[in-house]
Amino acid sequence: MPDPKPSGAVGETRRSADFPFPTSTGSIAAEWNPPDGNGPYPMATPRVCVLRAPGTNCDVETAYAFDACGGAAERIHLFRLLENPGLLDTFQVLCIPGGFSYGDDIGAGVIFSSQLQGQLSETIGSFLSGDKLVLGICNGFQVLLKAGILPGGGEAWPPLWIRDADAVPDATLTWNNNGKYTARWVRLQVTSSRNVFLKGIDQVDLPIAHAEGRLVPRDQSVVDEWFQRDQVGLCYRMRPDDGDSVPQDGSPPAASDPLLPEPHNPNGSYANIAGLGDPSGRVLGLMPHPERFLHATQHPRWTRLGLEGQGDGMTLFQNAVDYFA
Repeated sequence: MPDPKPSGAVGETRRSADFPFPTSTGSIAAEWNPPDGNGPYPMATPRVCVLRAPGTNCDVETAYAFDACGGAAERIHLFRLLENPGLLDTFQVLCIPGGFSYGDDIGAGVIFSSQLQGQLSETIGSFLSGDKLVLGICNGFQVLLKAGILPGGGEAWPPLWIRDADAVPDATLTWNNNGKYTARWVRLQVTSSRNVFLKGIDQVDLPIAHAEGRLVPRDQSVVDEWFQRDQVGLCYRMRPDDGDSVPQDGSPPAASDPLLPEPHNPNGSYANIAGLGDPSGRVLGLMPHPERFLHATQHPRWTRLGLEGQGDGMTLFQNAVDYFA
């Protein structure tokens, strides 16, 4: 099927895989034709909106990851959604990928987040209230947190600090402790048993690449509540240079954990938190990049470790697609 013609000043890009997806009989048993003219799609195929803005640069590989797992990903420009907010209703997954939206000129994710909490507030609220998923990767995590989609999700949208001038956000993501852009591989421990994206994962190695990845809460009580409500998705753990496993003390990550030193906690994030979810488990923001470890050969020590097949990052995207199966 040819790409649709763009509407307005900014167009949208179709998913990278071809349609249709054959069933075991070689044809689609049931189809859905969304009102935006794209499709047809197999009924069990979730549509994924990979929402990009000026400066986003990880949207192609993120869309590829969802496609490779059986989803139907489309890269939609933010301006297109501002023109037609109802477009988001035709998707089951919203993903904000990594990059430097608007150049991070006044802070990472600040402008992008203001558009979600402003012009698109009602649209975002409707999406969060449905049985749908939201993923924010790196800059996308910064956007979700600064928009107020995290940590409260749909139950706290719009967040109190938008409605009340005296209220203060629960947390922010700010400059790394080392004061510079940092790119390296890290080891992560899954903490949440509820989050959809993290199902079946224990530990995972993923790359990070950011300058403003340090999670800073308003106070200790905020972090205590996150752990109590099973919202902390991932925490940094000790990782040796050779990539082999490191014996831990056996206890799960906790709000009172001391900071791990660099390079294990690459930014100084409070309680070593690398990813955060909402209370429903259907929203996840994380600083590491799962879309950069889709194949075993992307790991820097894949030969030494004897890695084969898919990379650990693929599981997050597969879990999202499988949620709608």
